[in-house]
Amino acid sequence: MQKARIKLSSNRIDQLNEIVDSIQDIAKKTKAKLHGPINLPTKKLKITTRKSPGGRGKASWDRYEMRVHKKLVDLEVNERALRLIMRVPIPDKVNISIELLE
Repeated sequence: MQKARIKLSSNRIDQLNEIVDSIQDIAKKTKAKLHGPINLPTKKLKITTRKSPGGRGKASWDRYEMRVHKKLVDLEVNERALRLIMRVPIPDKVNISIELLE
């Protein structure tokens, strides 16, 4: 049986969870077997910059952090389910990739 592996990543966890919920609803409607969502490790991108650009004054720092959340969903290949998943509106901040596995 073939599987579709759906990888989702975003820095907005709420949008990511909405898409996963819609994929789960589609799987329930089409009665396709669903494995997941599996939470993958969150990537933390950190940048530390000095507040005063000229080097004068107090040595104070700004710390910025962006977290990239990732989820993985395995779905049995069902033509109807894949068509419905392709129609799900994906926000700009969410990256999605679909692979077909044996």
